[in-house]
Amino acid sequence: MKVYNQEILDGLYDIVKSQASVAYCAPAVLVNDIDQDSSLDVVRGLIQKIKASSNPNQVDLYYLKSILVSTGWNKNDDVFDPLQTWAARSTPEDKQFNFMHNENDIIGHITGSYVIDREGNKISASETDPPSEFDIITEAVLYNSWSSPENRERMQNIISEIQQGKWFVSMECLFAGFDYAVIDQSGASRVVARNEESAFLTKHLRAYGGTGEYEGYKIGRSLKDISFSGKGLVSRPANPRSVILDSSKAFSVNQQHSISNVSKGDFNMPDTNLEGQLADLQNTVASSQEDATTVKAETESVNTEFADQVSALESTIAEKELALKTYEEKLANLEATLASKEKELSEISATMHEMKKKEKSRMRKEKLVMAGFEDAEAEESINLYDALSDEAFEAVIAAMKKKLGEMKYKMDKEEKKEMASETTVATEVKEEITEELFQEVNSTEATLVDASEVNDALEATRASVAEWLTENVLRK
Repeated sequence: MKVYNQEILDGLYDIVKSQASVAYCAPAVLVNDIDQDSSLDVVRGLIQKIKASSNPNQVDLYYLKSILVSTGWNKNDDVFDPLQTWAARSTPEDKQFNFMHNENDIIGHITGSYVIDREGNKISASETDPPSEFDIITEAVLYNSWSSPENRERMQNIISEIQQGKWFVSMECLFAGFDYAVIDQSGASRVVARNEESAFLTKHLRAYGGTGEYEGYKIGRSLKDISFSGKGLVSRPANPRSVILDSSKAFSVNQQHSISNVSKGDFNMPDTNLEGQLADLQNTVASSQEDATTVKAETESVNTEFADQVSALESTIAEKELALKTYEEKLANLEATLASKEKELSEISATMHEMKKKEKSRMRKEKLVMAGFEDAEAEESINLYDALSDEAFEAVIAAMKKKLGEMKYKMDKEEKKEMASETTVATEVKEEITEELFQEVNSTEATLVDASEVNDALEATRASVAEWLTENVLRK
């Protein structure tokens, strides 16, 4: 947008360049409930029940419509001229519908737009002579089918609150320039072209921090080269602006649509008024130069102080970074030492475990030998008992000793009985045998108690104990 010299002198360059868009809030109206919606009283019954024109009756779409804009003068003192607004009537179509004007949160899109007059009659888009007052209605859809459960719940809540009248639709439009809409004390209205001569009026507009009045005239911003860029779903503002038209400030176009130059007749201003403004402007410029000198000196002082503060902070940061580096090095050394100690402890623990295992095997071998096993037999069978706890092993040893004792007792008893029988026989024939026969008998007795027979008995006993151990302990 072009910025004029007078506006630059008035300090309005940045704000004029940046404010090339307008937000306009209107109620969101359900497509299926328009005839019954009591909020139609707000817009004076201007909306008729017309289904969304694009892809109707889709289960994954939620249909809305709202007044996008109305011609005339709104509460922001922005004026939508009928000719400029009519030229932009089709620009809303296919634009985004977002949440709270966040373009990264798209929740739908605008499907179409049309124009109605103040009686609610639809006006053909091909009309060459539009009425002086009309509204642009936009139809839109919200996406109510989402794969994410959170998004589904969120949209269900939004739709529910729309049905309760808690949401508004906010329009945004872009414009390439503007003129001044003026209303005098009698209510007569006109448009004053914005140019180098009239640019002093910009600072009086409300959009740029002014009061909206000048020398008893009401001044508004008449937008030019409009393009509607989309709309957002917004919450109801505490004091919504640009929603309800103020009929007392209605602005109509007369035969002389624009005035190229501003003269005293346009505002009934005396000739001295412009001269006075020029003098004021010169004084303002001089004062501004003095202020600029003062500000420059103060700025240099502040910059010096700020530089000292920055230097001190940088020095402190450097010290903290050095201390942090030292701490990190110490921490790394401690972690390395800890890892080394943990490795040593693990090795010692493994060695102790092996020593305990060997000592346990040695003690168990001794107990097996005491229970009647040969040394080699105990060595070979020691691994069979590794799975047994100490209590279970002791129980096995006790059982083996008991079994061995019983069998030894039985063997001793049989041996004594046999020896007694042989003694009786020897007594009966004692007197009849010769010395040679006696020696032969002694040889026979020695043979009966030969060590090999005792060893065979012990071997049988061990076999019996081993069999009992396998059946009653190891297989359980």
